Amino acid sequence: MEASVDVVASSAENKMLFFREWMRAMEAEGIRVLLVDDQAVVRNGVGLMLSMAADIRIGGEARNFQEAVERVASEEFDVALVDIVMPGKNGLELLKSLRVMKPGMAVLMLSTYSEEVYALRALRLGAAGYLTKDVSTSILIEAVRKAASGGRYISAALTERLTTLISKKGASGAHEVLSEREMEVFLLIAAGESLIRIGAMLQLSPNTVTSYRARILIKMELSCNAELTRYALEHGML
Repeated sequence: MEASVDVVASSAENKMLFFREWMRAMEAEGIRVLLVDDQAVVRNGVGLMLSMAADIRIGGEARNFQEAVERVASEEFDVALVDIVMPGKNGLELLKSLRVMKPGMAVLMLSTYSEEVYALRALRLGAAGYLTKDVSTSILIEAVRKAASGGRYISAALTERLTTLISKKGASGAHEVLSEREMEVFLLIAAGESLIRIGAMLQLSPNTVTSYRARILIKMELSCNAELTRYALEHGML
């Protein structure tokens, strides 16, 4: 009887050792992800979601453009998960820089804004996909795996929009003519933020924000903040 107990104990111990070795191997060879977001709570939440996958690990974090560039310059990552709205240079500007620095590294955009707002321009700049921050854990993991393997993650809704644009021979909304920074200012104005607060959020002077507002109104052929808000609402951008 004692011998049988020893055999069972030995078998259980071997299984535990095998599991630990397997976990170490997965951690060493898994998909290495860089999280770029200025909010620690978002980085922690996304990290927790990705920890559900044994083949994905968080290789590093960055709070802004400069930190991300420094991490990528000195370390190797398979996928970067990048927020779009950050103080200083935004996520789309970071996307362009990362595509030059490490063409083989996939960049997934993760944003609070709907696909209507930034997805198309992110894909045009070489993003491996566009996800909103209310994405499920399973979809997030699927997107990271697909990006790491060289593919692109495009949701059904975005696929439909791309098909619509193609059928209209490239027709697009007025907001598509805005630059990345103009788009940020436009969305904040549409959301009711004051020019002073927008300047503080984006690290711009009030005069610069005022200039952006004037250019936005001209490009979109609108006349006031209320029309910017109505446009954003009608296009599902808020």
